[in-house]
Amino acid sequence: MNWILLALLPIGLAAGAAAGVLWERSSTARDRRAMDDGQVGDDGRTGPAVAEPERVRPTEVGRHPAEEERARLAMAVEQAGESIVVTDTDGTIRYVNPAFERVTGYRREEVLGKNPRVLKSGRQPEAFYRELWDVLTRGRTWRGHFVNRRKDGTLFEEEAVISPVRDASGGVVNYVAVKRDVTDERRKEEQVRRFQRMEAVAKLAGGIAHDFNNLLTAVIGYADLLILQLPDDGHHRRHAEEIKRAGARAANLTRQLLAFSRQQVLQPRELGLNEVLSGMETTLRRILGDRIELSILHGDRLGKVKADLSQVEQVLVNLSMRARDAMPAGGKLVVETANADLDDAYARRHLFVRPGPYVMVAISDTGEGLDAEAQAQLFEPFAGSKDSEKGLDLSSVYGIVKQSEGYIWVHSEPGGGTTFKIYLPRMDGEAAVRPMPAERLRGSETVLVVEDEAVVLDILREVLSGHGYTVLTAANGEEGLRVLSSHPGPIHLLLTDVVMPMMAGPDLSDRAAALRPETRTLYISGYTEHTVIRHGVSRRGAGFLQKPFTPETVARKVREVLDASKAP
Repeated sequence: MNWILLALLPIGLAAGAAAGVLWERSSTARDRRAMDDGQVGDDGRTGPAVAEPERVRPTEVGRHPAEEERARLAMAVEQAGESIVVTDTDGTIRYVNPAFERVTGYRREEVLGKNPRVLKSGRQPEAFYRELWDVLTRGRTWRGHFVNRRKDGTLFEEEAVISPVRDASGGVVNYVAVKRDVTDERRKEEQVRRFQRMEAVAKLAGGIAHDFNNLLTAVIGYADLLILQLPDDGHHRRHAEEIKRAGARAANLTRQLLAFSRQQVLQPRELGLNEVLSGMETTLRRILGDRIELSILHGDRLGKVKADLSQVEQVLVNLSMRARDAMPAGGKLVVETANADLDDAYARRHLFVRPGPYVMVAISDTGEGLDAEAQAQLFEPFAGSKDSEKGLDLSSVYGIVKQSEGYIWVHSEPGGGTTFKIYLPRMDGEAAVRPMPAERLRGSETVLVVEDEAVVLDILREVLSGHGYTVLTAANGEEGLRVLSSHPGPIHLLLTDVVMPMMAGPDLSDRAAALRPETRTLYISGYTEHTVIRHGVSRRGAGFLQKPFTPETVARKVREVLDASKAP
């Protein structure tokens, strides 16, 4: 909170003055327009003669320091990096600065005169807001944390300090809120906490598994000795056999615990995941049964990985079983492979990821999907499963991937199915795409980039403009449609995200086709290509680029799509 206290030092003094200056400026402008239109002033004069004293006032002695100070304070508030909101005592918004517009997506004129409840997300109870107002109405400063909702529907988190603004007599006339967007910080903190929690559980699980294995060795060994000493038809022999079977199931659980704790002895060797999947197709179809359709999509010129074959097979089996259980009425499972390059920007958004070349395998189902809470606990032992023999399936998947120096992420939403994406390090010399000469990657066409993630939008704009393209940008589909409608020149390529609030990429592409039939489309998405097509992406001449991507990959794909439009 120290940053907030420091920020409030000038801002607390400036907020009221800034609001006053801004109000005064607009009032003065209205007065001048009225007088210029021939309206009568307080002294009976009309027109420009009324405004003349206003123009000479700045030259009056003694007014310069005060006016300059107020202007300086107003500029400080306008240019502050934190969101600043000024309300009246009823909570009606009277002023917001540009940082508020950037963070929330609302334009100033959209919120003036409204209550800050337009940002409410529903994630905090009414008691939270009652306590906030109880503090403020007693003339005290409130400090706390908001989970709010942007105009586009996405959630964000803010640390805030709300203080009363008093007039010369000491009465409260306004409230000023200074708020800082901490969404990225909280996300990274949660990644660290989750990683630390998984590490602690893995360490505990590994210790238990080792000790338990010693006990199971004795249980299974003595059960075998009993079986050898008992007659075949005796009921005591059947009891001994049941003891041995239970011991074997327990031993399987300890093996999964060791996999989760990354303490298995691996035998890594060079593998082609396309070949592994081809060899497992019969097994996977048997696991899924007749009601689930299996589709395996092999990536072109796929790189090699170094991993333990039996462990890779175990990962694919466990994820396929999980998909089967998520689709009890049947559905479709798609397994696909591709080369991927995780760059520095991707690593900054995903802690503990090392940038570099990888091979990706994605397993996508059409099941019910998972909410955020379920995803957060997905890889923890026995989380979300009452079956002790299945409760470690995803935990062992996590451990195997991590022990193979890879990464696993889940993409899901309720009703939208689930995709697991695994990245395993690609061996040197096995890159799948032949590099295109640098001079071939450049272009002079106009590209409209539509992406709701500001960081990705900035990267795409910088990469494409650096390769000679004229780049137009839009933060959502509706804004992209306005650019398509109003831009006077040609737009050769629409580069758009698939899943966006307000208007999805496929809908925008359809509208673009009607407005500008010559415009090509290149989709980008964190989902895999097949999953994106299943969600409604048209196949008509559209290219696809999967996130994450490198600058060189973007430039090459853009050039490919544009050149394809020129082919006879």
